[in-house]
Amino acid sequence: MPALSTAHLLPIGMLIASNVFMTFAWYGHLSYKSTAIWLAIMVSWMIALPEYMLAVPANRIGSGVYSAAELKTMQEVITLCVFAGFSVLWLKEQLTWNHAIGFALIAAGAFFIFHAKG
Repeated sequence: MPALSTAHLLPIGMLIASNVFMTFAWYGHLSYKSTAIWLAIMVSWMIALPEYMLAVPANRIGSGVYSAAELKTMQEVITLCVFAGFSVLWLKEQLTWNHAIGFALIAAGAFFIFHAKG
């Protein structure tokens, strides 16, 4: 197994950070349902800007060492992990066995993306 370089790790860290921002932009307002929708939209857009400032360069840097399919797969797995933590910690929702099975099937798909060299 080759050593992981900064070019391998930096995009992953940036994608994690961008997903934290995007998850708050998309779902954070659900804890404030009495707030006017226009305000929720405006705040969400302000939160989304740093997300794009992280995601775009993460994909640009990552494309030097990962394929587009690998980058997208990482993005989806990271999104699910961040969202799972967010829904439990911020929204106070429980994850159930069917969530775990669904996430496991997605993880299996990610395994095949990274291990099937054609």
